Amino acid sequence: MVLAIMASRSAQADVAMTGTFTATQACPAYQSFRKSTDPGDVKVEQNKTYALIAKNKPDATHYRIVVEGAEPKERWVSSSCGRVEPTDRSASEASQPSAPTPAPPVSGGTSGARATHVLAMGWEPAFCEDHPDKKECRDLSSTGFAATHVSLHGLWPQPRGTQYCNVAPNLREIDRDHDWNDLPEPDVSAKTLSRLAAVMPGVQSKLERHEWIVHGTCFGGNAEGYFARAAGLAEAVDASKVAQLFGDNVGRSLSAEAVRAAFDDAFGAGAGARVTVSCNGRGENRKITELVISLAGDVAGNAPLADLIRAAQPVPPGCPSGIVERVPF
Repeated sequence: MVLAIMASRSAQADVAMTGTFTATQACPAYQSFRKSTDPGDVKVEQNKTYALIAKNKPDATHYRIVVEGAEPKERWVSSSCGRVEPTDRSASEASQPSAPTPAPPVSGGTSGARATHVLAMGWEPAFCEDHPDKKECRDLSSTGFAATHVSLHGLWPQPRGTQYCNVAPNLREIDRDHDWNDLPEPDVSAKTLSRLAAVMPGVQSKLERHEWIVHGTCFGGNAEGYFARAAGLAEAVDASKVAQLFGDNVGRSLSAEAVRAAFDDAFGAGAGARVTVSCNGRGENRKITELVISLAGDVAGNAPLADLIRAAQPVPPGCPSGIVERVPF
């Protein structure tokens, strides 16, 4: 009974969102705003913009944001501390019927389905600059694969908030506390784990356990199929002109326009319009951290990545440009 009440409260308090939160003043960034816990004494910075994840209830008093460099990086901040600019409807809003919003004109067509999944590909040197104590970051070499190619972060079912499907409450708590070593090991073959480790450096920190608990459980099927598909899609990106573009521009600024053009070259006209570039920092210090690639269609099957990308609706380009961080930082 107690667990049911707790689950109900959690569902009511965490309404998924996408967009940005711009701080108008310095405020505490809580791991739990109810308990006022703030590991690391983290504060949002005035005039800085953060990725938005959720609100605590429909009439929000707090927003859940991503504070890069914090541990854990997902934090709650008071709604009075800034302004919100949503870029998508929340998961609860998306379930309600509404008139479709026209997509902006792009090459390769404006039509497409709402993304059923996103493929998140990160730039490891940018991640490691903020997380130097991670095992994969301590071992990062300037000539290694992760320093010259985009790395798999995850394959995430959509809409945002589609998480922890049939996962026990105790495992959710372990995951949210970032105790990933204590999570069960996904049941995958040695071959698939080897493929995954090649494109996902975070395997060294048990990232695959986190990804399975949060996202893989909502993918459908077993862990073997989920990670084999995620690894295959990541391999397709890293074998393309997209990876070549990043490798050729290490240490230099790269525009979202150039990134999207590389996707067009690699996966067909209009593919770039389905990619959002994420950055951290401002001005000359702004760094590219991740590429969020929208997918629709037969994601769980054998459809080529090019078909999956172009089947999705266009999305905002994200940050206009950023540095491709080098190793050493």
